[in-house]
Amino acid sequence: MDNQHRTMSHAPSMDMSMDQGLRTFMLGIYNHMMVAMGITGTIAYFSSQSPALMQMIHTTPLRWVVMFAPLGFVFFLATRVYKMSPGAARGWFYAFAAVMGLSLSWIFLAFAGIAIAQIFFMTAAMFGALSLWGYTTKKDISGWGSFLIMGVIGIIIASVVNIFLASSAVQFAVSVLGLLIFAGLTAYDTQKLKHTYYAIGADATMAARVSIMGALTLYLDFLNMFMFMLSLFGGSRN
Repeated sequence: MDNQHRTMSHAPSMDMSMDQGLRTFMLGIYNHMMVAMGITGTIAYFSSQSPALMQMIHTTPLRWVVMFAPLGFVFFLATRVYKMSPGAARGWFYAFAAVMGLSLSWIFLAFAGIAIAQIFFMTAAMFGALSLWGYTTKKDISGWGSFLIMGVIGIIIASVVNIFLASSAVQFAVSVLGLLIFAGLTAYDTQKLKHTYYAIGADATMAARVSIMGALTLYLDFLNMFMFMLSLFGGSRN
């Protein structure tokens, strides 16, 4: 009887410890993501203020490096992050964010600054609501994964085809579908990270690595939502 009493009295404290650990884990992910977003935005803005740098980035062969380097970083982190120290993984993630800033510097030339700011905050509100729902919902949305990934592949193919078609209707459809798909991925990825935390258990080093990869995943969800929102509602300087 005493043993049973001790077990029952200990169980709630274990649950509270796990919940506190989960909150700390998720907060770490969001903090890494926000720092990376800050790096990207700062570098994109200040790069756009230098005509010489913009000419070098967008009118020379360097543009191919700037265009594809972020993709290289993503693949590198996806394959190597679990073999790195947490500090190294964090450094590579922030380096990726810096290169992405160079890649996105053109948006400050194509869109008015006020429109970029407004859409950023709209995207932040949408992202926050979706991520919160993914974190708190009791519904298992793991089945969304394959459907959403197929959707991502579909919009990539459509975007490549539209390079040659230059159709505004196709671009509009891609932007709408892309926004919906990455909205779904935000909730899906948040719930997946929550489940991953429970699967890791007490491995603090692995949790730190997963935190970086989780920040990268949510960063990409947010960034894609922002870009599709900008395409739909940003207008242009012209």
